[in-house]
Amino acid sequence: MSTSSRRIELRLRKPWFALYWGVKPTLVIAGRGQPVQWGIGTWQVPADESATIGVFLFNRVWRFGRAEIVLAPEHPPVLEYRAPALPFLPGRLVAG
Repeated sequence: MSTSSRRIELRLRKPWFALYWGVKPTLVIAGRGQPVQWGIGTWQVPADESATIGVFLFNRVWRFGRAEIVLAPEHPPVLEYRAPALPFLPGRLVAG
């Protein structure tokens, strides 16, 4: 198990026109989900191994806007998630 860690910045963006309201994202790091807020936040991941990071939206009926990325140690420490405008489309999660 890794003892060293690094911080990543995650920018969660919702489109200005979305056909859903009151929906907040859920962040999944290494299989553990936690609710988060829209905007910019920092999270801790292992420094010397890859980490699987995912985001999805949940509207009390179904999950949507799912996006996932495997963040390697050499990737830049900034990720951006862009939520879809429609509640049945996937989201986008990109590094850098």
